[in-house]
Amino acid sequence: MTAKTAEARAVERANQAFYDAVENSDLDALEQVVLDGPLAETVAVVHPGWPVLRGRREVMRSFALIMANTDYIQFFLTDVEIGVDGDAAVVTCTENILTGGPEEEDDPAGSSLVGGLVVATNVFRRTADGWQLWVHHGSPVLAEQDDETAAAENEE
Repeated sequence: MTAKTAEARAVERANQAFYDAVENSDLDALEQVVLDGPLAETVAVVHPGWPVLRGRREVMRSFALIMANTDYIQFFLTDVEIGVDGDAAVVTCTENILTGGPEEEDDPAGSSLVGGLVVATNVFRRTADGWQLWVHHGSPVLAEQDDETAAAENEE
């Protein structure tokens, strides 16, 4: 295994730890993943539909709010690409998200599950504690047009 491959795998583990922490609503685990120290105020996140949030405190607060208001979420990551250069790494991926609402009296399994796609860019920084998340940017994927709709638009 080359050093670059080893670094890419370490970044991949850090990326997965980020998603695992969010899936499990584990704020303590997320605290370990998100960059701290001298660069803490440069941490940034863009959740789909949200403005840019800057600073570790604000970013952690946003994830705490999401976790408190999300009963179920699961990420299936696809199209994962990892680039490492020195002490920085970039991960791009597609988040195939499955989420559901709270349990209801007539539906103990909770409301219906809903799926969605988000493309994400995660930037990691190498620290003494390993790779930590520096920036997370998620953008929703708009629904693709079906062939009939696209054909009709092209005829106009």
